Amino acid sequence: MTTVKAYIAREKDGTYSIFTDDAAPINYGLVGEGESVQEAIDEWNRVYEAMKESYAADGMPFEEAQFEFAYDVPSFLAYYGELLSFKGLSKLTGVSAAQLSQYANGYRNPSPKTTAKIQNGLKSFATELSRLQLI
Repeated sequence: MTTVKAYIAREKDGTYSIFTDDAAPINYGLVGEGESVQEAIDEWNRVYEAMKESYAADGMPFEEAQFEFAYDVPSFLAYYGELLSFKGLSKLTGVSAAQLSQYANGYRNPSPKTTAKIQNGLKSFATELSRLQLI
């Protein structure tokens, strides 16, 4: 089974879409759209299953795939903004709250270095949370 990266993007109208790039090692195209990320993922999975059935019905080879979903920074900030404040994310990542706001609202795009800084801060926080025990 092939592992394929699928990208989650927040559209200008506030909906979410999922897509793969042209270099994906599968012989079919998929798309998922929805009002939320979960709706888009659910549609993505329905389209995948329908494509699989269609290929089988036509006797065509189908490349089974497992998908890893990835966000661009603005889409991540827009989706998780209700759970994580820019001020809190700034403390976790070392990127100013003003910069994060600009990324979320599409006024600026983060550099690869800043994207890595945000991701590393979030992963560090996730590791800390995964070890947390409440009594």
